[in-house]
Amino acid sequence: MKQYIETNKERFLGELFSLLRIPSVSSLEQHKPDMKRCADRLVELLMEAGADEAAVYPTTGHPVVFGQKLVDPSLPTVLVYGHYDVQPVDPLELWHSDPFEPEIRDGAIYARGANDDKGQLFMHIKAFEFMMRQGTLKHNVKFILEGEEEIGSPSLAAWAKENKERLAADIILVSDTTMISESVPSINCGMRGLSYVEVKVTGPNKDLHSGHYGGAVANPINVLCDMISSLIDKDGHITVKGFYDDVVELSAEDRAKLSRAPFDLEEYKEFLDIKEVKGEAGYTSLERTGIRPCLDVNGIWGGYTGEGAKTVLPSVAHAKISMRLVPNQDSETITRLFEEHFKAIAPDYVKVEVTPHHGGNGFLIPISSPAYKAAEKAMTEVYGIEPVPSRGGGSIPILADLQRILEIDPLLLGFGLERDTIHSPNESYLLKQLFAGMEAIALFYRYY
Repeated sequence: MKQYIETNKERFLGELFSLLRIPSVSSLEQHKPDMKRCADRLVELLMEAGADEAAVYPTTGHPVVFGQKLVDPSLPTVLVYGHYDVQPVDPLELWHSDPFEPEIRDGAIYARGANDDKGQLFMHIKAFEFMMRQGTLKHNVKFILEGEEEIGSPSLAAWAKENKERLAADIILVSDTTMISESVPSINCGMRGLSYVEVKVTGPNKDLHSGHYGGAVANPINVLCDMISSLIDKDGHITVKGFYDDVVELSAEDRAKLSRAPFDLEEYKEFLDIKEVKGEAGYTSLERTGIRPCLDVNGIWGGYTGEGAKTVLPSVAHAKISMRLVPNQDSETITRLFEEHFKAIAPDYVKVEVTPHHGGNGFLIPISSPAYKAAEKAMTEVYGIEPVPSRGGGSIPILADLQRILEIDPLLLGFGLERDTIHSPNESYLLKQLFAGMEAIALFYRYY
């Protein structure tokens, strides 16, 4: 594969850039036509790579791309999952280049979607192309590429149920995660789930003069801050009643296995430019982001935030809150428990609304499975060191749904790095990781 990459490198980059130039932001209505454009481009790339068929399928939201190459019904079937939608680019002023005009700087591609997930799904198309050109493909391969992962995949589960027979496979192969580092490859054997809500706290029926009413009427922003502050105690425990009821405590043996992953706390703090870490008492930083749930405010607003001063006591305050969940916690249950708790702690001088957004459950996969062993062998061959099993702190909620609907496990073979700053300005993807991923994916098929 190395020689194939070297020969076709410029073509590969041109094709990937054609995807990255399409602003397929699923959360913004003005980009709806771009979603279809991006889906159409993926169909072209799949057909050029050697698929028997590939097409864009409508859903209740953004379209799904499905393609396949059926070699022999008796052979194993790999279902490749990826997503072509991307996060909004705000704040735009922090980007060093146009987020939808990819640039290569210092050995990395800079663009929105360079890593998450256009760059990583592109590796699968090119590994597939290589095997087709060389005549070495000994599997059936199916692709399901969606346009709603960044907004919680609201349409894909229903589409998958309707097309369960078409999607039948032995394993779901996914590259939408990170490795520990370039020198320490890893394979995610689990991810956290998610519950995402928006809260609204209303005080007086209109904005008030803060001089005439300040000190006599509750300020919704102050109240919201107090309520949020009470959600986590001094030991980092979430105070929502029933929140931990279904959390499975890992044994000392399992925690020891996960601790094999190298982690330098001082380097971690230096990278983030912080003096100290903070989290749940009794757990390491890696455990806090892998095997424990958490609650975070993702945004908070209210009152006057424009230029200059306006002495206003606001009528309403808002916040967006995400809860990352560990396997065995149910997203819908946690959302209900949060809503009940948040309303129960609201003082009488405000009214509270809780609006659920998206969510999904976490999952685990066995590291003894044939697919994991094949990925482990492929990664070892590419990186020269055996990969470490890890637990991802992020969420791909639809994978738990696909696991349940199709009754097969996902395998998370991701090649991103923390330096890639996905979801943030200046998202990037190292060229050597892009090409190493192509190699490892092709080798996975050889060993699986």
